[in-house]
Amino acid sequence: MSSRTYMMQGNIAVAEGAIDAGCRFFAGYPITPSSEIAEQLSKRLPEIGGRFIQMEDEIAAMGAIIGASLGGVKALTATSGPGFSLKQENIGYASIAEIPVVIVNVMRGGPSTGLPTLPAQGDVMQARWGTHGDHPIITLTPASVRESYDMTIQAFNMSEKYRVPVIILLDEIIGHVHEKVTFPEVDQLEIINRKKPDTTPEEYLPYINDESLIPPMANFGDGYRYHVTGLVHDETGFPTNDTDQIEAMLTRLNSKLDKYLDEIIQYEENIVPEAKIGIVTYGSSARSSRHALRLADEQNIPVNMFRIQTMWPFPTDAINEFSKNVSHLIVPELNLGQIAHEVEHAVRREVEVLRVNKITGEPINPEEILTKIKECL
Repeated sequence: MSSRTYMMQGNIAVAEGAIDAGCRFFAGYPITPSSEIAEQLSKRLPEIGGRFIQMEDEIAAMGAIIGASLGGVKALTATSGPGFSLKQENIGYASIAEIPVVIVNVMRGGPSTGLPTLPAQGDVMQARWGTHGDHPIITLTPASVRESYDMTIQAFNMSEKYRVPVIILLDEIIGHVHEKVTFPEVDQLEIINRKKPDTTPEEYLPYINDESLIPPMANFGDGYRYHVTGLVHDETGFPTNDTDQIEAMLTRLNSKLDKYLDEIIQYEENIVPEAKIGIVTYGSSARSSRHALRLADEQNIPVNMFRIQTMWPFPTDAINEFSKNVSHLIVPELNLGQIAHEVEHAVRREVEVLRVNKITGEPINPEEILTKIKECL
């Protein structure tokens, strides 16, 4: 289509954002409610010289995108629920080997098979801590179709720039809602590619510990030969049991995002100076929260709203600052309070945190949030 204005669902916007970000490889396995991403890319990637592979399972899909990325190709996989659980070991591998990949998880109810066609937000902690060990991760959580497109491009940019896996955490509502969207022209987009080495193959250290904390990455096939392992390694990439090198490598790995938090963390605030009630929200629950704000305004009840866009690293300092002028914070989410715990930590329990939770597979109704707002008066 020549026009960049469409009526589109969130999952398709993810697929189109991936293509515009430069993704040319997808490996995945069909799973509700993310299957439209794979379906769209199975048609679109061959049209532009890319490759689509339906793998035998989610473990293999994660391994395939790691291999594609090592070969210099921007790569994506998409899944939900149990599939996300199966990917965790290889997400850990991508973390320690610092391989740029993007993983989409369109959340549904769980655990196990759970509610395959119904929305939930129960994977937010798994997105941070699903794989074992201390490791860096970035997680973005869109609340609209346009944001699904934009954040997919951001996910590839961040993954390439910081050499980390990046997770896009939609829920079924965002994945399947249809909205009118207008995308920018591709030549207007900021596209970031991984930093390449400026040394000879003989001098190249694939995990050099310099002040940037992000080593340059040579693509396999470009004349550079180096070792990639899931074991703790030294600057050459080979395994080490030297305690000083272990500490240096793991410290750098877990510090590199901290150095760039101001670039990574994104959020949106709606501030009414006289408000003493605040809402902290994300994903589809943010849409209900926004409607609840309008209902409260109609009844002359001022309410502030903080919408999380970067879930991990968590915007702890920003939420703490947001809480300073309110007496209550309301956290609506389609789980039993996973992010509410993080909010309580962020505000150091100096502000009362109230929860609006739902686990039935239904969205949170704006009136339910309004009821909780009135309880704070």
